Amino acid sequence: MDDKVRLDKWLWAARFFKTRALASEAVTAGHVEVGGARAKPARPVKVGDELTIRKGVQVFVVHVREVSERRGSATVAQQLYEETADSRYKREAAAEQHRLAALLAPAPQRRPDKRDRRRIMRFNRAGD
Repeated sequence: MDDKVRLDKWLWAARFFKTRALASEAVTAGHVEVGGARAKPARPVKVGDELTIRKGVQVFVVHVREVSERRGSATVAQQLYEETADSRYKREAAAEQHRLAALLAPAPQRRPDKRDRRRIMRFNRAGD
């Protein structure tokens, strides 16, 4: 194996993104940083690099342990990187806050009917 691989290929192989195109889009949009700086999809990644990956509200800070251009199983993909303890703690704390917030705002018992939808639309127009 090579000692360097493209960033978008590595993100895809490490299963952070479902497709290489999605990985490339995320890197281009600035959701992935290498060593604290924005990177381009073709930037080479090598063992020891620190990556910050933002996927929605989740933020992963990982250290590259191995490089691979091939996408393997989830267990193989997890061996490509090591997430920092601080990153794992912050992600778990954010997930717990999200669960607690969901308990405070329970889902409605049923879908709104025609009358309810009209009331909602009237309410939204009044707020404009």
